[in-house]
Amino acid sequence: MTRATRHLLQTLSVVACVVPVLTAQSPTRPMNFLDVQNMKTVGAPAPSPDGQWVLYTLSTPDWNEARRQTDIYAVSTIGGIASTKQMTYTKDKNETQPRWSRDGSFFVFLSNREAPPGAAEQSQLYMMRSDGGEARKITDAKEGVSTFAFDKSGQWLAYRSGKVDEEQLYVLKIASVESMTPVQLTRHSTGVGLWRWAPDGNRIYFVTADTVDTDEKLRMEKRFNVAVSNMETPRSSLWALEFDSKQTRRLTRDSSLVVTNFSISDDSKWVGFTGTSADRYQRNITEQGIHADQYVLDAATGNIERLTNNKENSESMVSFSPDSRWLAFSASDDLTRYNMKNNRVYLRRVDDRGGQWKKLGQSHDGDVSINFWSADGRTIYFGAGVKATTALMALDVERNTVLQVTTERASVYVSQDADTKHIVINYADPQTPSTLYSVASLEQVPMRNAWKQLTDATSQMRGFTLGAEEEITWKSTDGKMVGGVLTKPAGYQSGKRYPLVVQIHGGPASADVLGFNGSAQVYAGAGYVMLRPNYRGSTNYGEAHKTAIVGNYFQKGYEDIMTGVDKLIADGLVDSTQMGAFGWSAGGHWSNWILTHTNRFKAISSGAGTSNWISMYAQSDVQRNRQFYLGDKLPYDDFDAYWNQSPLKYIKNAKTPTMIHVVKGDPRVPSPQSEELHMALKRLGVPTELLLYPGESHGSPYARYQ
Repeated sequence: MTRATRHLLQTLSVVACVVPVLTAQSPTRPMNFLDVQNMKTVGAPAPSPDGQWVLYTLSTPDWNEARRQTDIYAVSTIGGIASTKQMTYTKDKNETQPRWSRDGSFFVFLSNREAPPGAAEQSQLYMMRSDGGEARKITDAKEGVSTFAFDKSGQWLAYRSGKVDEEQLYVLKIASVESMTPVQLTRHSTGVGLWRWAPDGNRIYFVTADTVDTDEKLRMEKRFNVAVSNMETPRSSLWALEFDSKQTRRLTRDSSLVVTNFSISDDSKWVGFTGTSADRYQRNITEQGIHADQYVLDAATGNIERLTNNKENSESMVSFSPDSRWLAFSASDDLTRYNMKNNRVYLRRVDDRGGQWKKLGQSHDGDVSINFWSADGRTIYFGAGVKATTALMALDVERNTVLQVTTERASVYVSQDADTKHIVINYADPQTPSTLYSVASLEQVPMRNAWKQLTDATSQMRGFTLGAEEEITWKSTDGKMVGGVLTKPAGYQSGKRYPLVVQIHGGPASADVLGFNGSAQVYAGAGYVMLRPNYRGSTNYGEAHKTAIVGNYFQKGYEDIMTGVDKLIADGLVDSTQMGAFGWSAGGHWSNWILTHTNRFKAISSGAGTSNWISMYAQSDVQRNRQFYLGDKLPYDDFDAYWNQSPLKYIKNAKTPTMIHVVKGDPRVPSPQSEELHMALKRLGVPTELLLYPGESHGSPYARYQ
């Protein structure tokens, strides 16, 4: 590595790894890079049937070994944190997906604790009494267990196992679960994909391929693995297994569609499903949702009704009200064409075949979706971004009004367990990583003093001095008010100017909120101010804010970012001679635009950013939304629109040292975009380095590189 290269990498990245020197008297210290990498995380909360206990997983990272280890814990919703019990202890293995039995006397989970050599991640099912004790293995499937579920009565436990694309369903009787030999339920040559019990327990619905492509299978077995773009693959259909007779029956036969997902009403009389276009160029792609429609099947007669017929519009999966009288889905306010308008909820009686839909939520200037229903079906609850926060919202079905339920200056996600209907709240704020709470009822969700804390994420933070964080607003070039999140340095002193890093979020249809942000705290610990602007193109500030960049992708967002920087300088907080910027995905796009439109920053880090919209159109796994953003014409019909909005067009303006990084096989913003930028900067004499991470995802799949 050359001296220049070493200097550039130090300039761009050393602040993320600074370990501040502390005196012996310091009770706390700022966070550093490894502190964030080694943070434990909670997940998979599972309330017991009586709501008295919650199981959850705790994942402990080991950055040196580039892996995570997961165990299962239990906590009382009455006793809270003090009642926490660790249920599993496996130093080098993982226990995941805890699920209670229907009577709450035991729970089951997946574990790879006895995985055979050569199949380290292969998992089997284990059971454990609710009061703990030794876990007992209840399956010994040759290829391991991938998914499992209890029936509603609690008498049966079904699971899926087998080779890839050949998995079958098996069942165990709970009364003799430890001694019973599993009964094989299906013997489909094409295997079983997505599957679910009907609530009445009489059927299991599943999706399976219509045929086996034996030639393709043989080709792969012979390792003739040439990739075929948008290769024709077998269609898939919805099937039903009659549990008592063990007979299976195909329910869909329309060759123009492929079944990809389904839901079942609580009375088991109706099945909603998503049918995606069978066209090889419109399925098995990232954007297949805009080529799909929603259907409902009468379980008794097999009759199918097509609910939607929308061109280039995606809808959510059909959701049924608790009394099974109503069905609903969420989709754009305008179903006639591709657009980025706010989503609304569309509601209709399930038995009103061909009836009119009632559109709900128009008064809310944000997306309206469906998370769960109230027990009486009169309210639909959903999560939404509100400026720099996230909150629970309530849609009154009869009055067609939307109310904000939670008002915390934080990130709040409220979920209802599908089986027990108990409520779990996932809360995070700038000082508190993701933390689980429970409440006795939905009515208590708005009452913070009624929340019972179940996990203590702050325990791992008590040794750190954190930077204060707040939402700020400022006026952009055209007078529009813009918001964002400001993090001050740890140990901030009023009146002192600090170096600045601008972290630009991806999407761009997303937003930074007042949750815990490890990256911001690392920079705060190293003495930096961080600004995370919710520039135009972001969500959480209304439809006009989100769509203001359509047709002129960069300019308004760029002005929003730069005027936010100017505000911090004018406020006396930031030293204008010590500023850097970085972002990933859309954040990388804007980093590249900044690179080619100002020299005010000392260094820029561009992660998975576009440089040339024309070449990226065909390289990427996403086309339609970018086409819309750039003027809604194909590049072949308007090259100028794409080129005029490409950072590469303005590359001769670039002077700022730039670190470029991307996953080598990134499908979303492919690495050639970064390579084009790197080549241009090299040839123009701008200090630059290109880092290519291993993997084939839009973001590193490996813990060491995250």
